[in-house]
Amino acid sequence: MNIPELKRIYAEEAVPSLMKSQGYANVHQAPKIEKVVLNSSFGVELDKNGITELRKDIASLAGQAPVVVKAKVSVSNFKLREGMPVGIKVTLRGNEMWEFLLRLIAIALPNIRDFRGVPSKLDGRGNYTLGITDHSIFPEINVERQRVNTGLDISIVTSAESDEEGHELLKLLGMPFRKHSSESSSQEAA
Repeated sequence: MNIPELKRIYAEEAVPSLMKSQGYANVHQAPKIEKVVLNSSFGVELDKNGITELRKDIASLAGQAPVVVKAKVSVSNFKLREGMPVGIKVTLRGNEMWEFLLRLIAIALPNIRDFRGVPSKLDGRGNYTLGITDHSIFPEINVERQRVNTGLDISIVTSAESDEEGHELLKLLGMPFRKHSSESSSQEAA
């Protein structure tokens, strides 16, 4: 069985670099990516055909069938009843996870118009979540068939103990983070 390219890069380049920079004594101390969760919430604006099309799109991205998430409680202000479908999610592990991350980093993100990098803020525990406003940036998505632009949340869960470890791991894998100089100057202006 073939080893995914990004997994090979992790083992041959990222782990030795992390061991050197973080001072790990053992290879197993280096943080690793545990899973990637794709989530798309659509509320009540999609009909049954739209949900079916979105499930097909997410399945073609992930390589496995997504689960339809249903509302747990009724909220009358949002015209939402308990049991109504409100989103789709899929959890990737193993080789599918590595293949998806490679397509995200090397193909999909650079295809975004005026792309300057992704935000570099992690969640405080070394995990990273990226929101994409239109899932048609992936080449697997047939744009002619698509009727509604649907957003997609991508959560990358790592075994890192801190944001610094998680950031370094993702950067070594090729995640195109924004340059810090532009972020600090925009924060000073605000």
